[in-house]
Amino acid sequence: MRAYCLLICLYFMGGIVYAQQNYDVALIPKPLLPYATAVVRNCDESIEVKGLDNTIYRIKQATTIMNKNGDDHAQIVVWHNKGNVIKYIKGVVYDAGGKQIGKFTEKDFDDSNAAGGENLFADSRVKHYRPSMIIYPYTVAYEYEVRSKQSLNLNDWEPNPGAGVSVEKSSFTVTTKGDFILRYKEINCPQKAETGTNAQGQNTYKWELTNLKAIRPEPYSPDPENYQTMVKLSPAKFSYEGIPGEYNNWKDLGKWIYDKLLTGRDKLPEETIQKVKQLTAGIADPKQKAKAIYNYMQQKTRYVSVQVGLGGYQPFLAADVDRNSYGDCKALVNYTQALLKVAGISSWYCVVKSGSWKKSFDPDIATMGQGDHVILAIPFKNDTTWLECTSQIAPFGFLGDFTDDRLVLACTPEGGKLLHTPKYTSATNATIRKAVLDIDDKGNLRGNMNTSFTGTDYDTRYRFINSAYAEQVKNIKEIYPIPNFDVESLKLTRADDERAVSTEVIKLNSREFANTNSGKLYFKINLATRPGGVPKELRNRTTDVYINRGYVEEDEFTYTLPKGYKPDRTLSNTVLDKPFGKFTLTTKLDGDKLTYKRRLQINDGTYPKESYDELIEFMQAIADTDSETMVLAKAN
Repeated sequence: MRAYCLLICLYFMGGIVYAQQNYDVALIPKPLLPYATAVVRNCDESIEVKGLDNTIYRIKQATTIMNKNGDDHAQIVVWHNKGNVIKYIKGVVYDAGGKQIGKFTEKDFDDSNAAGGENLFADSRVKHYRPSMIIYPYTVAYEYEVRSKQSLNLNDWEPNPGAGVSVEKSSFTVTTKGDFILRYKEINCPQKAETGTNAQGQNTYKWELTNLKAIRPEPYSPDPENYQTMVKLSPAKFSYEGIPGEYNNWKDLGKWIYDKLLTGRDKLPEETIQKVKQLTAGIADPKQKAKAIYNYMQQKTRYVSVQVGLGGYQPFLAADVDRNSYGDCKALVNYTQALLKVAGISSWYCVVKSGSWKKSFDPDIATMGQGDHVILAIPFKNDTTWLECTSQIAPFGFLGDFTDDRLVLACTPEGGKLLHTPKYTSATNATIRKAVLDIDDKGNLRGNMNTSFTGTDYDTRYRFINSAYAEQVKNIKEIYPIPNFDVESLKLTRADDERAVSTEVIKLNSREFANTNSGKLYFKINLATRPGGVPKELRNRTTDVYINRGYVEEDEFTYTLPKGYKPDRTLSNTVLDKPFGKFTLTTKLDGDKLTYKRRLQINDGTYPKESYDELIEFMQAIADTDSETMVLAKAN
């Protein structure tokens, strides 16, 4: 009886959950220590689907932070809103020997709006907490429960939080009602799920792994899905915000989105309908009609993020966007769709995973959580035109690197279709620069430099192209590594057509651009580029080499040399040709004209891990040539 009472007391003191565990760092298996900034000692994740509108998530985890680089893995983050309610959070902090040195509860967490700076409305919030520790190692152990009023989105299992983290033990359990059909996809799982039926007649699915070694951070690594353990979950039937549904594949899910979230939300005021008809009157080509409508939408609206209730997935009414002149990605796509419909042009609402890192929807398993953004596709007879409706300045038909080259879900009246967005090739993603320059015998430089940016490079000056002139000049002077750089004039422009070309025209001068010493002039001949960081060499690389996006850099600088001066060394000429890229450099003297031409092409793709050393050698050779100093001496 005394032992029982003691057990109860410990429970209410908040420590019993962890009291039976020993988190002495000395007990971590030695093979888990290499490359580890943190070690997950134990993690138990569970999902219980009690009903289509009642899902319970429980997390119990203990992580040892080995050094300062692992501090981020001590942070606990719990998202919540009115449909996802936190029932409790509690935890304990231990020192290196496993002795309790602190504890925390939900009241110790910061609770903040999860919205970003562009959010107008949001009901999503996030609780976060990280213990303030300066002595390492230490262990943070915690558990929490969240109850969700939906079953459309079921959390995937990703037991490895990322590079530099090893896992001593982790488990994932899903329990569902007997009639609830759960689809799942196992990726790099060391063992298949244990499935069965428990005493209450519920279906059970369980995955476990132990002693997972830390993955060393490796530059140019592919998508972690290629080598890390993951389980993706997909329900056959579900409820979301009171809206029921069921699906077996992407076609069914796209049909549900179209029927339940989009249908009936495209009504426009009569005044706007007449405006669209007037705007497109006399335009015979459907594509030109669509361009005129897209430009109208860009001028009329602005982007704000909205995340309230069904706003997470359902767009504002088109009439509301028309009246308010703002909306999030869903609302602006739906509004543009409605405008196009007035002109008799069909279009598709497309859900996509956004970001410069290309991430496609998984053809093998359909889940709502794979997307986070919406774009628009117009299936013209001979081609499909894609529109980014959140940008007020993007050219018609231009997506850029935020949504290019990946599988997306098009939601049509007939159902969902996986489509591939356009790929911008290495040759397309180009920065082409040409400069004509004069150097005098004092080392001063003067001249003109013109640059064009195409493909995904089109947005290179996006951050300040619409800023005031003084701000533009300030930013340009920070970009180019030209000593004593002075901008006499600057003009930045963007094309408003499908060519998607932006240009930069600079008239410049640089006092003492070239250093003078013993009658010689010294200067960096590459006016625009300085060597970037070359990744370090790695022994025993484990992942393939992945280049996410290719591009071209092309520079031509023609210097008029001061009278009587010539290069005092052999001019550089280099050709490096590899599967992942090609680099050429030529330097030529013709009278008093010194011409420097540099071209680098990087090819996207996946290459064998054994090619990493060759890639580093390639990059180092380029860095060496980019840092080359030209020396001019008076001719004898």
